[in-house]
Amino acid sequence: MKRLALLIISITMVWAAIMPTSAYEKAVAATKDSPFKDTQGHWAEKTIADMVNRGILEGYPDGTFRPEETVKVDQFVKMLILSYTDLHQNGSRSWNAGFMNSLSLENQAILKQDYRYFTFAPNTVGYWAKDFIDIASDLHFLNKSRYSDFQMDMTRENVAEVVYYTLQETEFLEDSMYGQKMAQAFGDIKGATEREQRFIAESLVKGIMEGYPNGFFGVGQKVTRAQALVILERLTVKSKRLKINVSPDKLERIVPTFGGGSKVIVFPDKRMWDAYESLLLVGQLRGANHDLYDTTLRLFKDQTEKENVLNRPAGTSAINEEAAIWLDPQYNTYGITMRLRDGSLARNKEAVEMFANGLFGFNAIAFKQLFSEICEKIEKGETVTQTHVSIGNDTINILIDSKQKQVIFSIAAKK
Repeated sequence: MKRLALLIISITMVWAAIMPTSAYEKAVAATKDSPFKDTQGHWAEKTIADMVNRGILEGYPDGTFRPEETVKVDQFVKMLILSYTDLHQNGSRSWNAGFMNSLSLENQAILKQDYRYFTFAPNTVGYWAKDFIDIASDLHFLNKSRYSDFQMDMTRENVAEVVYYTLQETEFLEDSMYGQKMAQAFGDIKGATEREQRFIAESLVKGIMEGYPNGFFGVGQKVTRAQALVILERLTVKSKRLKINVSPDKLERIVPTFGGGSKVIVFPDKRMWDAYESLLLVGQLRGANHDLYDTTLRLFKDQTEKENVLNRPAGTSAINEEAAIWLDPQYNTYGITMRLRDGSLARNKEAVEMFANGLFGFNAIAFKQLFSEICEKIEKGETVTQTHVSIGNDTINILIDSKQKQVIFSIAAKK
């Protein structure tokens, strides 16, 4: 037995010695990255290996993974739930901290209270996938009423729907106009219902799903085990998502979102596109005492206020920035929110006037005068009766909360 072991070691060493280093390393890497005999060279080889190492899905006893085998609804839901967990060295699992923080307080409570004894393992008595499906349903990732049989094959529209609702609960939904534009480029998109097209559009614009080289999305097609793992990896690991290219000529822009993310915005016209540029310039006036996420510029009194706002507990609105200038591309509306306290008008007046100059052009003087008059009256505690004003081609609606000394100027082009 010793001689046999020594012989094996000798052969291995000789093989490694005569084999080029790069080739040897590739062979070792192939063994590591492809634990299954039917995944070496597969397009999803790396993802399959990574997700299997995370315990998201397993291979078969015969040493195969069967990457092209269709995934069932219950299998996909189990993979979805496990994708949001961490696998520990002792084999136990726990919810990923980032995932928990992304959920609403209500959904966090559901996991902590209703599923505090959940073991992340299939049920040994009764339907094996019941807990996984119930959790996905309770978190609003899945609409159980859509399925009469959870052992049915998962279609690409089914996956897009689950992705859509999961994103809605853990992140944010993208600009629907841009997503629809991407979806309409596929030759078979009309084969999906309008509702399904909305789901597909979101999965595309997020860089989580993609179409085929033939110009089709694959409406009605079944999802394979390999495809499911790639989609779930992109859903749960943002760095793995496909890069989305935008066209400034089509008024498309990638804007930052809170938490270091980004999203695509399609502006309704050149005026709002230019107004976003104004937000960038206005923010520079306040130095570090501002942030710009999505299409809202928030202006803070100082770094202390900024830190208090950014670090306030979830669901708390008691601490707010002193001013905000915002754009609403969906409703083609602009706005300025001012909280009149301890010199906030003086600190933010230059920023507001700079934004107004870019937005109103020749009519900026009229708006700046209106803005100053309204704010000064509210500061003094005087009653303001003027709540609707026309300036040039715009209508300005003025919303006042005298108790909080807050005023909102909502600006929209006349219809």
